[in-house]
Amino acid sequence: MTESTPAAIDHDQNFKELISTFFLEFLDLFLPELAQTIEPDSIRFLQQEYFADLVEGDEKIIDLLVEVKQAGRETTFLFHIEAQYYNESNLARRMFYYFARLYQNHVKDIFPIVIFSFDKPHRAENDTFKVEFPVLKVLEFRFHAIQLNRLDWRDYLNQSNPVAAALMAKMKIAKRDRPKVKAECLRLLVTLKLDPAKTRLISKFVDTYLRLNHQEEQRFQMEIDTMGIAQKEAIMQVTTSWEEKGIEKGIEKGIEKGIEKGIEKGVERERRSLVSLLLEQKFGELPEAFRDRISNLSLEQLSSLAIALLNFNSIDDLSNWLEANE
Repeated sequence: MTESTPAAIDHDQNFKELISTFFLEFLDLFLPELAQTIEPDSIRFLQQEYFADLVEGDEKIIDLLVEVKQAGRETTFLFHIEAQYYNESNLARRMFYYFARLYQNHVKDIFPIVIFSFDKPHRAENDTFKVEFPVLKVLEFRFHAIQLNRLDWRDYLNQSNPVAAALMAKMKIAKRDRPKVKAECLRLLVTLKLDPAKTRLISKFVDTYLRLNHQEEQRFQMEIDTMGIAQKEAIMQVTTSWEEKGIEKGIEKGIEKGIEKGIEKGVERERRSLVSLLLEQKFGELPEAFRDRISNLSLEQLSSLAIALLNFNSIDDLSNWLEANE
């Protein structure tokens, strides 16, 4: 769900884009038996739904709602998927609220899934919401929990799956293994031979969540060097695209700053020229000492001078103004 975060990473968008692009692959990775029963042509991503949260007093947005059909089943059902990137004590209750509202709106069976993508805590997150009494269990609602920081990335090394290539970057990783995991994510990615757009999506995801420092980058390069020539060249092609993107953004920012500075200097030049022209019309050609003093005035001072000179009667008034305002 959407919540402000100090990091400049759009976690919601990253996970939605990954799962919506590779939906069947996502199911195949975490729910393989169910994935095999889904009719691929039936998959339909529904419009985002907004719910008023009466407890917290704000509006909530459903992350992903997908309508599918199972082979041999007459009716469709829904997958409700939430990407949870921060710890929340009442998440199970909130998931039940969503389930109830979605069931009321669509009158369809719903399979709820939560992907926990935060780094800490490492304890197993609650996946159940209950309402019960000593004499009666009224409700036991559960969702399918995928807690990435409790999954070992090594278990996914040989999965020929683009979602595995991406999500290994968010799994349980020892600090010393970060360069190796990034190299393995990209090794797996290049073996999949996806089209350029999908390759960029996965590589961008990996680079976002496995940002390496200078020392780690050196170890990452050493990991790449141990791979076969074909894999190494393919990985280098992917990492080169990151660098080109960075250079491209740098150039864009440089151009923007250059334009801003150019406009600023142009405004200053025009204003200085206008003030000089008005002074010369009033007093004739100014002595060089006055021209030098005026050339050192700021834009704000030039604006003040342009207004003040309307009341000047002699060059002494100009001299007095400069002494008072420099």
